[in-house]
Amino acid sequence: MVSVKTVKIDGESIHFFKSAIYFFETNPGFTLELDLIVSEVAVKKYQKIENIIIEIELEDGRIINSIMHVKILQGGLPQLNLFCDFDDIDEFVDFNRVSENGSWFPNIEEGITLEEIRKVEMPDEEISLKLKLPIDQVEWLKSQKRKEINEIFKELIYGIWKK
Repeated sequence: MVSVKTVKIDGESIHFFKSAIYFFETNPGFTLELDLIVSEVAVKKYQKIENIIIEIELEDGRIINSIMHVKILQGGLPQLNLFCDFDDIDEFVDFNRVSENGSWFPNIEEGITLEEIRKVEMPDEEISLKLKLPIDQVEWLKSQKRKEINEIFKELIYGIWKK
């Protein structure tokens, strides 16, 4: 099986946890597919992009440069599925081949958890809270900077959560 060493998307290295590269047999030819387990932050970054320029470095030193389409795989762990039509597969005889009727399909989610991914890169989300507080607390909150309030809530939640 072929292993991916590094991946660059639009010239920027991307951190991935697991990957699978293979050819999917289509009716007239083949599609090169690269499945990557990435962070939720990476999924958000690429979810609205249709095409990317990608450089894939394999463990054996081969490099594949291509323009690929991006598909976000729903459910399970955060994943990117990158694919492009590929005609000349002669130099890639060692790649796995998958077909619609085949019984084998790469499972890259095995052995990794969302908690492990979030230890590497934790996504931030916006949240709005409606609170009913005494006026002096409201005035104090309004006088604080957003960054300070974010830190106060992080400390408070992690302090309570860890107990």
